[in-house]
Amino acid sequence: MTPRIRARSASTAALIVLAAMVPVAVATAAPQQVDTALPYVCAFPSGPQQATVRVSAVLPDRVRPREAIRPTQVTTTVELPAAAVAALGLPKGGEVNAATRLAVAVAQNRAGAEATWRGTAQPVPVPESGPLTLTSTGDVPSVTAQSTGDLTLSAGDLAVDLAVTASSTGSATPSTDPAAGGRTPATVQCALGKDAPGQGLLATVPVGSVTSGPGSSPPASPTGTDSGTPSASSSASGRPQPHPGDPQSERAPKITGTAPGATTDRRDAPPCRYDEHHPATSKSLNAYVTGYSNVRKQKAASLLPLSCSLIEQGDLNFGAAPDGRPVLTQHSDGQFFYQDEARTPPFKATLLTFGFVPATATMVLEQTGPLTIDSFGYMDTFPLALDTYVRVPLVLHITSLTVNGTRLDVGPSCRTRTPLRSADPEPAKFPGDHLVLHGRGEMGTGQDAEGYLVSSGGPLTGSADIPAFTGCGTGGEDLDPLLTASVSGPDNYIKQIQGQTCGQAAPNYDSECTKDLQPLKIPVPAR
Repeated sequence: MTPRIRARSASTAALIVLAAMVPVAVATAAPQQVDTALPYVCAFPSGPQQATVRVSAVLPDRVRPREAIRPTQVTTTVELPAAAVAALGLPKGGEVNAATRLAVAVAQNRAGAEATWRGTAQPVPVPESGPLTLTSTGDVPSVTAQSTGDLTLSAGDLAVDLAVTASSTGSATPSTDPAAGGRTPATVQCALGKDAPGQGLLATVPVGSVTSGPGSSPPASPTGTDSGTPSASSSASGRPQPHPGDPQSERAPKITGTAPGATTDRRDAPPCRYDEHHPATSKSLNAYVTGYSNVRKQKAASLLPLSCSLIEQGDLNFGAAPDGRPVLTQHSDGQFFYQDEARTPPFKATLLTFGFVPATATMVLEQTGPLTIDSFGYMDTFPLALDTYVRVPLVLHITSLTVNGTRLDVGPSCRTRTPLRSADPEPAKFPGDHLVLHGRGEMGTGQDAEGYLVSSGGPLTGSADIPAFTGCGTGGEDLDPLLTASVSGPDNYIKQIQGQTCGQAAPNYDSECTKDLQPLKIPVPAR
């Protein structure tokens, strides 16, 4: 993400692959399961409130020096008590969208570093009474130890970003228009409780010979010098921290933000440039997008190949909500772009039909209507929080299919009956079947952007139903039931990552655009 956020912000579209695929797992010989419940104190307008945070993950039980430690299956569950829910003033009948940012201190011997474990939660309804539980998941950075000795991971401060929608009529249909007064954004800051067991210790990973046994030398202490004196680079909490100029900084664990199995090789990127058939204007942007989608029926995640999106950004509009609060809005339009058509590149996905029969399909996602991008935010908050909704009708078109090694002729018209569909927060304003993805980001003076912002990219999330298939098969053979039974169904969670945009009117060749005005940054998929 670029630290420079320009006034020409515009969001880019996200694509979704909704075909089952055997998930890729990180193999570890003997993983350790982390499941730790910790007390937290969260700040609310009415005063501090207690909360319980449970962190779970899978980590290796031992690694070698300079071998990446990749936490997987990371889940952060935040339970806000009834008093905290009341303090937030959440509207009954509304829905809570949440994202979490957990600071994790990584320490080894006399050196330390800090990683941020980010997660997004599926929307949950505001409870009529009682506590509110938010469960977020997501890929987190890898950690690489530079030497031998126990490496520890400890939970620290937690931020919970909330975007609450509510209907002015009290129904569960929210409004995303600030003029309707239907949005209540907030960030809850939480600190680890002083009585937290082990000062928030989540896991200890020994770093040394993987085959070492009882006769091997014990690892060095992770929290002090050889003489037992606390390191000069230790923080007030007692956790080691790297310090500029301190030779221990070079030995600190390295934090890597790239997701496992991801690639940033430009050779894999399809062309993404404007041409004589699609000429650029002074407001044109282009960007790459990729990501994953869960396929509920298959209990798997499928990968969206790198795809191109062209955006015609709208003007920034400044107005006021009914309560007088100043708001910023922007409407933009876009399209997917591959070989002069509004679609993705063709891609393959492999699934296990009914759990045991392998099937491989080649498919594309075809845009069948306008792609709209709407952003807004209240301007009297700091940092400035912006919410973006991307809406687009997409039909999944299957071009070839092989089941258990046998090719089945699906014909030229095998596709979903209707576009993929999400529950739209404003169905009257945006009728019809279409995909809806949401992103939320923050900008602070002199700070890097956090989360999703339109010009710099980031995660966009949502959920969609996959319709039944039609037109599949030739010569009287009907393959519709096979595909519908295997793939179609509701509640398929989506997480797409947009890369940095390239502005065509004033290109920045250092951090945003190639010399031929394609996006310079290739995004990495994350789950």
